[in-house]
Amino acid sequence: MEREFHFTHQDFELLRDLVREQTGINLSDHKQEMLYSRLSRRLRVLKLDSFSRYYQLLRSGDTEELIHFVNAITTNLTAFFREPYHFEFLAKHILPDLCVKNLATRRIRIWSAGCASGEEAYSIAMVVKETMPQGWDVKILATDLDSNVLQKAVDGIYEEDRLNGLSPERLHRWFKRGTGGYSGRVLVVPELKELIRFNQLNLMDSWPMHGPLDLIFCRNVVIYFNKDTQRVLFDRFADLLGMERYLFVGHSENLFQLSQRFRLLQRTMYIRTC
Repeated sequence: MEREFHFTHQDFELLRDLVREQTGINLSDHKQEMLYSRLSRRLRVLKLDSFSRYYQLLRSGDTEELIHFVNAITTNLTAFFREPYHFEFLAKHILPDLCVKNLATRRIRIWSAGCASGEEAYSIAMVVKETMPQGWDVKILATDLDSNVLQKAVDGIYEEDRLNGLSPERLHRWFKRGTGGYSGRVLVVPELKELIRFNQLNLMDSWPMHGPLDLIFCRNVVIYFNKDTQRVLFDRFADLLGMERYLFVGHSENLFQLSQRFRLLQRTMYIRTC
């Protein structure tokens, strides 16, 4: 099939290196068509006729286009209460345990790393509100590389079908049905929003927050990184977590031969031990 834009293997290699440099994501050879498809949109917007010219623009120091480039590449598949066993374990075991461990401060800090459009962070917030006793200082930091989807998270406005599978009780308590211009959509209630701070963050950069944290959700993110990058990230997570605090990863991820600083609790759920 004839392509709209000339796209050589060298173009792919150069752009793949730039993806790795900017995001830490390691694209395999079979992602060539995906890269072409997602970046072709940027060439049309910019009225460029080749990927080589687009690469030159990115390397020229155009920071605004670099943001568009990163947003186009990053994958943002998410859902409310995705991998529900994590949220069941959070409610039944993690939060009650932290109520004992943190009784002196009555303070809990959680990080949703790679929060995409916010469904994970709001799911955590629902569990916190439904589980925690009154008088506790609980805050959730939610970060993502993609500034476009992060704005959706900040807005807290979702299509109604995104909430399929939520119980009627949760729908009634935590969402308001949109009217007028928001018809067919739902809005997250302010009570949940006040728990969360959304920030743009590249995991490959320095992290502005200081520990100790009590729980990190980093699910279906490190799968895009090579093993060396994964080792560095898990070590940095351990440094930021308090002792005997928790890390949740995605259903296809694990820490086997990547970190000696965590012990497996349940599938894809770990506790920091050193």
